[in-house]
Amino acid sequence: MREPPRTALVTGSAGFIGFHLCRRLLADGFRVVGIDAMTPYYDVSLKERRHAILLRSPGFRAEIGRIEEPGRLAGLMAARPQIVVHLAAQAGVRYALENPRSYAEANLAGTFELLEAARAAPPAHLLMASTSSVYGANPDLPHAETDRADWPLSFYAATKKANEAMAHAYAHLHGIPVTMFRFFTVYGPWGRPDMALFRFTRAILAGEPIEVYNRGAMRRDFTYVDDLVEGVRRLIDCPPAPPGARGAPVEGDSLSPAAPWRVVNIGASEPVSLGDFIAAVEAAVGRRAEQRLMPMQPGDVPATWADTSLLERLTGFRPSVGIEEGVRRFVAWYREHYGV
Repeated sequence: MREPPRTALVTGSAGFIGFHLCRRLLADGFRVVGIDAMTPYYDVSLKERRHAILLRSPGFRAEIGRIEEPGRLAGLMAARPQIVVHLAAQAGVRYALENPRSYAEANLAGTFELLEAARAAPPAHLLMASTSSVYGANPDLPHAETDRADWPLSFYAATKKANEAMAHAYAHLHGIPVTMFRFFTVYGPWGRPDMALFRFTRAILAGEPIEVYNRGAMRRDFTYVDDLVEGVRRLIDCPPAPPGARGAPVEGDSLSPAAPWRVVNIGASEPVSLGDFIAAVEAAVGRRAEQRLMPMQPGDVPATWADTSLLERLTGFRPSVGIEEGVRRFVAWYREHYGV
């Protein structure tokens, strides 16, 4: 007798990563409930198109609303989804300088509402997005999950570090298995317009200059979205065990000694210089970029680099899409989507 399909609740389902994850879960036979606030941080029509694609599947149900609204998530959790993936957040390092309150509302109050809803109706596994930005001023590279992450350089990073701590407390107090994943510079089709790849592609095609921060002296661990989704999908079936029910330890594990809580990096583990990244965009677009060299932006870091050995030990998965191929796929999507 076949088991009934599992239900997953995905917050931020109309976002870049949420959209791709929902598509993967639907393809794997999950029923998916997605909630998104459709906030105007960037082009809402892009979010609406993503949801429209998801709604073609009979297994997807969309809810529009803010996660920080009291009781909104409790109502959805009352249906007892087995899996919850929390991706909804106010994103962006630089926007936090302009509107920090939006981060406090979405990232802090919204995550509190989710944790309270999970306390009342515990899922089999709660997975939550953090960010590589939490490593902040830690100079050690590559970043491992057990490295210190106590010096955030942006309010965005501070809210995500707070989310990790909040989730740990609830995991300890209420026995909720929680996996935090720290994403490293995700890119790909249907990406966010505020991200570098989207901005560079749009500007080069329009014959406009691109702004190159820190005068190009930057490296990023660019992670193709399909690789990231594969990592999340495999972690869904790898919930952390409570302290009294653990087998042999995994080398380099970030498991808490006091809770069923773990943090896992998801990145390509191949830092790319900004110059090489721009060259990949130029090759895919077929035009040279006019570069406007800019100083380092407040809250930014010169380099990111993920140690992904824990992800590989837990799931057997190693990201594989290189920057040239990933950028080509994005530019092909951009040209088709915008008719360029």
